[in-house]
This record gives sequence, C-alpha cells and structure tokens, in this order.
Amino acid sequence: MLILTIVIVAVNALFVERTVRIALRSNAAIGASEPPATLPSLSIVVPARNEERQIEDCVRSLLAQDYPDFEVIVVDDRSDDATPEILERVAASDRRLRVVPGKQLPAGWIGKPWAIEQGVAVSRGAWLLFTDADTIHEPAAAAAAVSYALRERLAALSLLTDQIVVTLAERAILPSILWTIAFGTGPLDDVNDPSQTEKALFNGQYLLVERSANDAIGGHASVRGEIAEDLELARRFKRDGRFRTALAGANALVRTRMYRSFPEIWDGFVKNFALGLRGQPVTAGLGITFFAILSPVAPLALIVAVAKRDAVASFSIASSMIAATAAAEFAMRRMRLPRWSGLWLHAGVATMVAIFATSIAKHARGDVRWRGRTYRSSPGSGGATEA
Repeated sequence: MLILTIVIVAVNALFVERTVRIALRSNAAIGASEPPATLPSLSIVVPARNEERQIEDCVRSLLAQDYPDFEVIVVDDRSDDATPEILERVAASDRRLRVVPGKQLPAGWIGKPWAIEQGVAVSRGAWLLFTDADTIHEPAAAAAAVSYALRERLAALSLLTDQIVVTLAERAILPSILWTIAFGTGPLDDVNDPSQTEKALFNGQYLLVERSANDAIGGHASVRGEIAEDLELARRFKRDGRFRTALAGANALVRTRMYRSFPEIWDGFVKNFALGLRGQPVTAGLGITFFAILSPVAPLALIVAVAKRDAVASFSIASSMIAATAAAEFAMRRMRLPRWSGLWLHAGVATMVAIFATSIAKHARGDVRWRGRTYRSSPGSGGATEA
C-alpha cells in the first residue's frame, strides 16, 4: 500500500503543478471591443447533418451578426431529419442565407470536410468562418474574431467556445474531458508559439481563416480523409510555417452545446481521442496510465485504505485528491467552464480513460461510426473512408 500511495500522491502532485501552469499561461481571448472602421467580407460556412435540434438557433444567431458584409452558407449534408425543411423556412425569410444541398460523399472523404469544401466553392468572402451547427453566436462575435485576427496579423484563428451544459452527464463528465485535452496539449502560449511546431490545435467548432491562406494550405481537401480534421489542419498550418495561427478563448461571444447525453459524449470522443496521439504509442501509453492512476485507481485505493483503517494512506491519498480537485476547479473556471466542474474531476477522468481505451481499440480495428456513417480508418493513420 505504501508504494501505491506514493505513486498516487506523486501523480496528483504532477497534475496540480501542470494544471496550474497551463491555466496561468492560457490567457489568449478575443474581446467585444470596437472593431475597425472597415472589415473584410466574410463567408460563414456551416456543415449540417441531422441537426434539427439546433440548426435554427445557430443560423439565426449567425444572421444577427453585427458585421458589414457577410453571407451565411449552410451545407445540408444529406440529412434525413427535419434539417432541410427548417433551413428552407429560414432562408425564405432572409436572403443572406444560402442553403447548399450536399452531394454524395466521394470516396476517400469524411463527411464534414466534404460539406465544408462544397460551401467554400460557392462562397465569396475574403475571410472564411467554419462553424458547427451546435454553436450560438453573439451579434458581436464575428466582428470581434476578425478584428482580433487582423490586429494580431493572423491567417487563422480558432476559438475555444463557452460550453453549455444542462444534463447531469454533461456537467459531470464533459468539463473534465475537455480539461484533459488541454492538459495534454499544454498552455495556449505554447500552442500559439510558431516555433513549437509540435504544439498545434484548432477547435473545429469555430475556425476563421483568410481565404488566401486557406487556398495555399489546400483547404479541407487537404484533410479530406481525416476524422479529426481540425487537428490535422492545425498541424498543417503550423508545419507549413508561412502563416500565423492562434487558438484563443471566445470570451462568451460563442457558445456550444456539444452533446446532450452520456451516449453522445461517449460516441463523440471515441471518434477523436485516439487520433490525438496517433503514431505516439509510448506517449499514449504513459498518458492513459497517468490518468488511470488519477482516477479510477486513486479513489479505489482511498476506499481500500479507509477500509483497512490505514490512516497515513487515507490522509495522503485524500489530501492529494482534494488538491487535484481544487486545481482543476481553478483551471476550469479560467477556461470558462461551469462553476464547481472541478468537483466532478475524478468521475470525469475515469470516464475519459474508458473512452480513450475504447477509441484506441476502435481505431485499431479500423471501425469508427459517426453521424450515421461508418468509417474505416487505417491503423496508425487518421485517414479514413466511408465503409
């Protein structure tokens, strides 16, 4: 028990140190300050497949943007729910909305990159905003994002949207999973450092790109077979080296409700998790071991220590877990996640470990299902084709 206690305390201490360091070095965020007198034209492209629950709220928030010259293009990716009818009704009331019926998915393409590529093909803006159908945008959001990109001389800006959580599953699990992603990636200062090419991350929920840079990098066609297309685009931009990019907080100007139930959370992250560490089996193994010790090993060890009336082990493990929880709460609040999300840290991390293991197994088998489509992914690669 002594060795296990030492390991658990050490893992929690490392978690606390890195968590606080990342939180303190992740300050990049847009603001709703007065935009420049002139702003470039903007095309907003939304890929939508079976989004009847949220597509109208998303589109109407985009049409309400306080921006001088913009268009909204929604690509209906062959939805079989009420999405097309909803879009047709909204488009009838506002000519700035263009609905593009999606074409059949070509061989070698994943659904989202293909939908976005179709939207770009009919767009006219000097800047392109790719945003998901589950996002809600404040009227000042687009102007604030473009202004930030121009001020910082960026060719691409991705935003970390504020999270809307409603159900118990969302509140208990989602914040911890999102924080473990940030924990693995590192501070925004490093992600935004052009010299650190190995640190690259975009959030596919919101990606603003200058058209010339998008064309130069090959657009979404360059990641046509990537399930985690946002991650691969970030890597391509950073390795290319010609364009400055940044990941920043949305500062309440853009919100997202990613998933609405435990099965949706599970399926959504199983799809992507293994891709973040593909080609890095040692790092993946160390990472999943680290988080497994954080939870569920630590809580289970605490139960055993208490049952055995081992006061030293009980106090040491409990104290280290409390410290980790406090650090997580501090970091999650700075990340604009809901208050008291840190209290669910160990439940969320244990779930993340199970998701990570499942994701690795599914990708190893080359069998990933998402949005009603099954993709065959190549082991050791993010490339995939529809089965």
